[in-house]
Amino acid sequence: MGEEKKVGAGVWPTVKPFVNGGASGMLATCVIQPIDMIKVRIQLGQGSAVSVTKNMLKNDGVGAFYKGLSAGLLRQATYTTARLGTFRILTNKALEANDGKPLPLYQKALCGLTAGAIGACVGSPADLALIRMQADNTLPLAQRRNYTNAFHALYRITADEGVLALWKGAGPTVVRAMALNMGMLASYDQSVEFFKDNLGFGEGATILGASSVSGFFAAACSLPFDYVKTQIQKMQPDAQGKYPYTGSLDCALKTLKAGGPFKFYTGFPVYCVRIAPHVMMTWIFLNQIQKLEKKAGL
Repeated sequence: MGEEKKVGAGVWPTVKPFVNGGASGMLATCVIQPIDMIKVRIQLGQGSAVSVTKNMLKNDGVGAFYKGLSAGLLRQATYTTARLGTFRILTNKALEANDGKPLPLYQKALCGLTAGAIGACVGSPADLALIRMQADNTLPLAQRRNYTNAFHALYRITADEGVLALWKGAGPTVVRAMALNMGMLASYDQSVEFFKDNLGFGEGATILGASSVSGFFAAACSLPFDYVKTQIQKMQPDAQGKYPYTGSLDCALKTLKAGGPFKFYTGFPVYCVRIAPHVMMTWIFLNQIQKLEKKAGL
């Protein structure tokens, strides 16, 4: 009996960062999904945030804002579980190696890069399903895939295109995730230290301030990669079966030639508004989950 308890006590601290990270990310996604939907429509060239919102309400109703929610939740259950759990494990190991002293920013950035890459590899199939479901209504009727939910999307992609198609666009997804997590996780931990130690902020103000800072840097670092990733994942072959882009680099070069560097920042205000609240709510939910665990003695 005592041996069972010891095994359980050893397993939970290891899996806890992953469970908590996934749960907080899924809760945040339930709130952010409408903004994410608008962001994708803007990137697909359907107009400004105001016009996209009006058209969605007029043509499809309120339900359109939650198109792809199942894929979004599945993405958080895989991607965010892996990245936040991995980041905390890596930073804890780095702290041990650093004799408990605060980590320099470059070490936090390296941990964020690594966690982002691992999380993206795990979450790429769900991310592909999410993008396709969100973009489906923008396609001509004959080209729509009409996925009913995330699992149906994954099944259809596997059946129609093969298992490896689940990782279509995984290259830009991984790079985007590395950039986003470097900006988000490293700046968040750094900002927490600054607001708490240097400015003497309380817990609530520290989380709010640090989340805002990390949300901005996450958006600024990742949007160019997110733009390319979205274009790759939603592209359709023409009548001759030819795709508009041969890969991520081709997409980036053609985008740069056609619209210049600022084309990659299409929809930045909405993207930033989407990223920052999600980051803030993820950390707030995570903080609340950890408090409940302490009360429960976990």
